Formats: sequence, C-alpha cells, structure tokens
Amino acid sequence: MTRLRLVSLLPSATEIVVALGAHDQLVARSHECDFPATVRALPAITRTRIDPAVPSGAITASVRSTLEAGLSLYAVDVDALRALAPDVILTQTLCAACAIAPGDLAAALAEWTGGRPQIVELKADRIERIYSEIVQVAALLRRPLAGDALVTSIAARLARVGARVARPSAPRAAAIEWLDPPMIGGNWLPELIEIAGGTPVLAKAGTHSSWLADGALAAADPDLLLLLPCGFDLARTKAEAPAFLARPDIAGLRAVRAGEVYALDGNAYFNRPGPRLADSVEILAEILHPTAQPPRHAGEAWCRLGA
Repeated sequence: MTRLRLVSLLPSATEIVVALGAHDQLVARSHECDFPATVRALPAITRTRIDPAVPSGAITASVRSTLEAGLSLYAVDVDALRALAPDVILTQTLCAACAIAPGDLAAALAEWTGGRPQIVELKADRIERIYSEIVQVAALLRRPLAGDALVTSIAARLARVGARVARPSAPRAAAIEWLDPPMIGGNWLPELIEIAGGTPVLAKAGTHSSWLADGALAAADPDLLLLLPCGFDLARTKAEAPAFLARPDIAGLRAVRAGEVYALDGNAYFNRPGPRLADSVEILAEILHPTAQPPRHAGEAWCRLGA
C-alpha cells in the first residue's frame, strides 16, 4: 500500500498527523509548525512577509496594508515544494492572517506539471468539528482506528476537567486574542472556557474572533482577563501586556483592579485546533478554579500578571 507523502502548512494539522502516528509521512512543514520538537527537522517551505518581532499594533497595520494590497501574507518555496512531490497538502480556510490558506498556494501550483497534490482544507470552528477533521485526516492516512482513539482521548480529558470544576459559580472571563487593537477570541474558545467552568464574555462558540468596539470590554466588565494573543508565547504576551493594560478603557476594569489578569501561551495551546486543546482546557481550569484543578501548567503556559 502506497504511503502518502504529506506537506502540512498548518501547525494544528501537523500535530494531528503526529498524534495519529504518521510523523514519518510528513515531508515538509510551514515555518510555524514547531510541535512536537521532532518536526523541526523537516524542511520549512514557507515564510511570512510580516515582521513578527514588532509590537502588536505594527503587526496589525502590516497585515491590513498587505491584505488591502491584494498580497499574500506568506511566501511558499515553489521549487522546494515541487521537488518534494507531495501527495497531499494540508492547509486551512479559517483565517487568512493566521496560517497558509488555499489562495497562498495558487501561485505555487499554477505551473505544476504532472499529478497535482490533493489540497485538504481544514476549517473547524467548534470542538465537534475539530473532532470531525481529526477523523477526516485519519481516514486520509488510512488510520481510522487511530483517529477514533485520538478523539476519544481528547473528549475524555475534557469531560474529566468539566466534572472536576463543576461549581455553582462560573467566573465571567474575557479571552483577548489580540492586544492592539483588542480582539475577543471566538470559534472554539468560548467552548473551552465553558468546559473549564467559566462564562465566556462577548463571544459565542462557532463565531469568528472579532475586534472589540470601543467601550465594549468596559461595559461587560468581566471577572477575569485572559490574554492569549494568537502567535504569542507566554514571554511575548507578558512583554506586551503592560501597554494593553495601561489603555484608559482597560485600566479601570474590575479584573485589572482586582489583579485577575492572566497571561497565557496562545501560540502553543488555545489557537491551535488540535490535540492540545485538552491541555488548553486544563490550563483554563487551573486559572478559573485553582482549588479543583492542580496547577500543572503554571509558569510554563500561564501566569498571573503582577503576582
């Protein structure tokens, strides 16, 4: 039986493939695919045209100007991709700013000769759809039992957290997915907060993350602020948090005054719709219900700001 040669241009897809036991079928990755560490040995065939080291506001401006000009945020190494001759390319259609999208591949495949690779577009925006896509990728890899087992394992971990943190009170939490300008985290994030024993503020499951209107966060006045910018690790989030918290509309929030502000690793966990969503729920439960959920991820994936 022929083993498919895979190129994954989406970090969560890479994690799914590895979790299904098909690491050896990956022949290349995107520049953002970094987990588990072993995938870093694979050639990275993409790069970003945006400088990721500049502050959040500058990143936002660069993304907007690039997209408004009709340009792609990412470049694909066409020659390397063709030389690798993959059977399947995994990509996504959920967010043009977050990872390679099908449009980014158009130029790379425009002059492709011979058999073109199959493009598999992932677009899950809720937990159940993430499960469905894991099963879809498993079927593609001819590993259906591994797909079912992975979904069962993730679901069981979520259920254990939900049972452990079941409380009459559910703290109102605002998950901030970008800092400048502020964006509220949508898609699967509200579901993660609910499973972890909280009430998501200003967001609805299955609805895309959205920019916050002026005064919206102040009007909602959540019990907790969860800062988990897309693409930022914990250190980067901590570094940019002071400027965000100093904004006049943020500084007066009850959560800020009470010291209920948390920096989280949004890059490794919350913004990747794959196996580590189970870790993400555990992290949220550690914050929302510390007496019920052991702080296994504290210091590594999250910290309380100012503590």
